[in-house]
Amino acid sequence: MAANVVSGSGDSNKMLGRELPMFIIDAFSGEPFSGNPAAVCLVGDEDLSDEIKQKIAAEMNLSETAFIRALSPADDFDKACRFGLRWWTPTNEVNLCGHATMASAAALFNIVGNGSPQLEFETRSGTLIAKKQDECITIDLPLNPCTEEDPSSISDLIKATLGDIEPQDVQYAPGANKDLLLRVPDSMTRESFEKIQPDTAALMKAYGKQTYIGGVIITLKGHQKMEQWITVARRTISSRDILTRGTESQKTQSQVLLILYCLHIGLKNWEKKQMYARQCSARGGDVNINVRNDGRVDLSGKATTVMQGKIFV
Repeated sequence: MAANVVSGSGDSNKMLGRELPMFIIDAFSGEPFSGNPAAVCLVGDEDLSDEIKQKIAAEMNLSETAFIRALSPADDFDKACRFGLRWWTPTNEVNLCGHATMASAAALFNIVGNGSPQLEFETRSGTLIAKKQDECITIDLPLNPCTEEDPSSISDLIKATLGDIEPQDVQYAPGANKDLLLRVPDSMTRESFEKIQPDTAALMKAYGKQTYIGGVIITLKGHQKMEQWITVARRTISSRDILTRGTESQKTQSQVLLILYCLHIGLKNWEKKQMYARQCSARGGDVNINVRNDGRVDLSGKATTVMQGKIFV
């Protein structure tokens, strides 16, 4: 069972009620200390209170902490294929988190040794499916449609994010994280794109005025001249389709979800259903994207475990 993944405990913790397996996993990266880090806690069939989950997430202090729960006392983490899954930031619960979902699947597939052909996670956003494919994990997520946003109504937010750069397109995704997407001109170089420095103080002030916006995403259409040959999910791809950066509020850093929003811009402007996205940040991140005909999207990538141990509650 998953509760036996990590063994041994100190005498000083014997007075505490439970000890639970805990992991930190870097999603969308094959290297440690890159990609999108998330904490994963295996709860078992005896659930934790929301208050305790929030305290654990605050203690971990990562953008998201995922809690995987067995759905019945007979379910073992290494044998069952259906689990409950919820996500917390250090300050609140969120409805959907892509990279923490991948980290959860990686914990079960790669650490616990779950041999199921696919895992089903019951979540606030419906059933999410994860599959292991060689060194990569594919997660199935709902698409989150964007709608065009009037830039004049949020000029202060755009100014705080981009400075004097005029966005080529402005979109709003009203789904899980309520993000604004700013597409910078295609003529911008990757080097200039990576040097964009939002005014944090002005950005937070603008958020206060535009309370329906939870975060801002900056995206740039990729260019083949930027790319060296790379392999993602065992398929060779010769162009960076999307380059993304996130400027998130202090509440959450659901950076992987921004790729879904960029995807809609891509479908409108260059009609591709299979794309590769590179997250342009200090940590990086590589995601292979496949839009399905059923209105959902598959995100594929690697995940690397950087810590495993126990948490005492």
